[in-house]
Amino acid sequence: MALVGRAKYDLSNLPPETARRALANTIKTRWVCEQAHQQLKAELGLDHFEGRSWTGLHRHALMTCIARTYLQHLRLAEHRRTGRGKNDDPPSGAAAIT
Repeated sequence: MALVGRAKYDLSNLPPETARRALANTIKTRWVCEQAHQQLKAELGLDHFEGRSWTGLHRHALMTCIARTYLQHLRLAEHRRTGRGKNDDPPSGAAAIT
């Protein structure tokens, strides 16, 4: 059976005796960090900094991280209030079928 698409590989410097589960958790953690960084850039303006100082860059990065934390807090509060998950919502613009 031939592989469809490309095979994906991950490199790690964990010891060879590391359990597969621990390795998988490490890989997933990296993916979560990358997704958070993409959200900070795309939705919250991390990449819009135009200053010239190291301090200014750090302040800008801190403010975008604070904004992301606040938005996550609002999402979780809404989830607890309604008891609905992200995947439970109907698609936007979906009309009721009778």
